[in-house]
Amino acid sequence: MTGRQRMAAATGSSGASSDDEPTGTRPFAAFEWMLSARYLRARRKEGFISVIAGFSFLGIVLGVATLIIVMAVMNGFRQELLGKILGLNGHMLVQPLENSLTDYTAVADRISKLNGVTLAVPLVEGQALASSPYNASGVLVRGLSEKDLRQLPSVANNIRQGTLEGFDQGQGIAIGKRLADQLSLRAGDNITLVAPRGTVTPMGTSPRIKAYKIAAVFEIGMSEYDSAFVFMPLPEAQAYFNRNGDVNAIEVYIQNPDDVGELRGAVQAAAQRPVYIVDWRQRNATFFNALQVERNVMFMILTLIVLVAALNIISGLIMLVKDKGHDIAVLRTMGASQGSIMRIFLITGASIGVVGTLVGVILGVLVCLNVEEIRQFISWITRTELFSPELYYLSRLPAKMDIRETVSVVIMALTLSLLATLYPSWRAARLDPVEALRYE
Repeated sequence: MTGRQRMAAATGSSGASSDDEPTGTRPFAAFEWMLSARYLRARRKEGFISVIAGFSFLGIVLGVATLIIVMAVMNGFRQELLGKILGLNGHMLVQPLENSLTDYTAVADRISKLNGVTLAVPLVEGQALASSPYNASGVLVRGLSEKDLRQLPSVANNIRQGTLEGFDQGQGIAIGKRLADQLSLRAGDNITLVAPRGTVTPMGTSPRIKAYKIAAVFEIGMSEYDSAFVFMPLPEAQAYFNRNGDVNAIEVYIQNPDDVGELRGAVQAAAQRPVYIVDWRQRNATFFNALQVERNVMFMILTLIVLVAALNIISGLIMLVKDKGHDIAVLRTMGASQGSIMRIFLITGASIGVVGTLVGVILGVLVCLNVEEIRQFISWITRTELFSPELYYLSRLPAKMDIRETVSVVIMALTLSLLATLYPSWRAARLDPVEALRYE
């Protein structure tokens, strides 16, 4: 049949159909799905189009999976750091004003009885140099009672060597595992602490040097703490740092960190003396704000991967419409409506987005559940240390998936994928069958 004959047939059929009943089918009929599936299958003639569709599919899979993985890792990173920082440092630091904090026992007892407060710990804090015959390192020495130390789960539940039994009675101290490794020491060995302010003599203040037995070695899991913190019995710390029966401050731990603003006034009133209070948000504001900014920027950057994949869907469908112009014209002359043609290409493009999103979610969840094992495997293969504890503070790579974030990623990917199919589908529906068949 020549081009003129086909055009005449097309014109005749369209004219005949106008007198009869509408030939449109119900939306998303079986033949629309059949044609969409057929257009998705690769054939030699449409090999390049299939390659574009394949890259679009991979782009959406990788984009969705990467977004889920990165958001989960950053959530886990923030939660782990927040838990470890607040688990050791407390949510509020109560410091004395005007007079020394000699009545710390009574003040801590009153604060600990407040609703929402779980623990109030008087402590002495100072800097020192820890040394052994093999090495030396700067440390932060904290003096507190055995009873209070046992109520800090991050330390008491992570003793790797030795014990905290009799911590108050002896002159033993507890040090972090990374510090013990740096100094090549173990529980039972002696460690020497050097404080810059020691005994006052006619010649001036001389450094205080004293050797202590290592009673326990703990491992919090945060390299910054495991390599720098030393815990000492409170009376010994008062003597070592020349505290005349007083303490530096009282650490206050509360049930919900977000309630710190509401409890601030109650704590100040319970102290019954002039005090200055610093909460965890003030002490770590810069760090956690930087984490939040980095998280938001990463989300925006990684969203571009999904956007590029959506643009690939557009280009692939436009090329497919151009290639299938003759088929579209034949379908129109056979009675297919513009809506039916549009739905065929809508299904074709949306299938890439929907299946790609589902596969991306599955891949992202699998990686998040095994992220630490994957890190160790890659480190073993490459013989390098990924996510060094010295740089990232944590000794393991955490991942915590947020359901709302995951749902938002899925909705975003599906929305971009569906929007990407609208223009090519509309263009296919608007194709004039007479023009398409003119030169056949």
